[in-house]
Amino acid sequence: MPQELRIVFMGTPDFAVPTLQILVENGYNVVAVITAPDKPAGRGQKLHQSPVKEYAVSQQIPVLQPTNLKAESFLEELRSYKANLQIIVAFRMLPEVVWSMPELGSFNIHGSLLPQYRGAAPINWAIINGEKETGVTSFFLKHEIDTGDMLFQEKLPILEEDDFGSVYEKLKHEGAKLALKTVRAIEQGPVEAQPQQHADGHKHAPKIFKETCEINWNQPAVQVRNFIRGLSPYPAAWTRLQGKTFKIFKTEVLSGTAEGLEPGQIKTDNKTYLHVQTADNMLAIHDLQMEGKKRMQLSDFLRGFNFTI
Repeated sequence: MPQELRIVFMGTPDFAVPTLQILVENGYNVVAVITAPDKPAGRGQKLHQSPVKEYAVSQQIPVLQPTNLKAESFLEELRSYKANLQIIVAFRMLPEVVWSMPELGSFNIHGSLLPQYRGAAPINWAIINGEKETGVTSFFLKHEIDTGDMLFQEKLPILEEDDFGSVYEKLKHEGAKLALKTVRAIEQGPVEAQPQQHADGHKHAPKIFKETCEINWNQPAVQVRNFIRGLSPYPAAWTRLQGKTFKIFKTEVLSGTAEGLEPGQIKTDNKTYLHVQTADNMLAIHDLQMEGKKRMQLSDFLRGFNFTI
C-alpha cells in the first residue's frame, strides 16, 4: 500500500515554484510551506513576498517564515504539522534538528549532476567551466552540504547558445519533474538511495560575488565567452572600458587577433561593432549595459555613445 504523505515544502525563489506547483497539481498533501521572510525591495522599500510564498498563499497553504531555524517556537510549529516528508528546493542550509524530523526523510533538488558542482551556484559554474551537460539530482540531506545519498538524476545538454538564464529556466522545470518522480518512488517505498562517490577531481560551485564577476581579458576568448554566458543575465560579468563600467551579456568569438592590441583593448567603428582583444582571438560584444543605463543591443548603444580610439 502506498504511504499517505504529509509534505512540508521549503524554498524561496522562482526556481522552487514549479516543484511546489507540480506537487499541488498532482494532488499531494502539502501541509505547510517554509520560505524566507518578506524583504523590502524597490524604491519605496515595500515588503515583497518570495515567489514561493505568493504561490503558497494562492493555494491556501500555511506559510512559515522563520528567521531562526533552531528557535524552539519554530520547531514546535513545524512538528505540529506532523509531516513525514520534507522537500527542499533553493532554500538555505538546514540544521539537523529540522532535516531529521520527518520519518521518511528530507530530500533536496540540486541543479547539477552530483557529486559534481556541490555548492550555491551550480548552474553558473557548469557554464563558466564550458561543460556540455548538466542536470538535476534528488538526494537525501545529511550533515555536509550536497553530499547526501542520491535518489534520481536527469541530464540536460548545455547548448552553445545557452546562458545561465536559459539553463536556469530549463532546470527549474526538470527539477519539478524529478521531484514528482522522487515523491512517487518514496510513496511506493522503500526507495534505495546511492551514496555519492567522493573524489578529488570533483568541481565545486561556490557562491558568486560581484568581485568574482570581473572579466579577465588575459584568458582565451572561448574561456571569456563561457564566463560571460555563465553569468548572463544575472549577476552579469563586468569590465571597465575607457573608464566606464560595463556589464556584458552576449558575445561571439572571432577568428584572429587585431595587430598591436593587448588583452582588454578594443577595436570599434562606433557604429556596428565593438571587439575586445583576449589572450588569443577577439571577442565581439553584442549586448551590454553601461553603468547608470539600461541594457542595450550594441548597435542601439553606439547611437548614443562613442568610444575613443
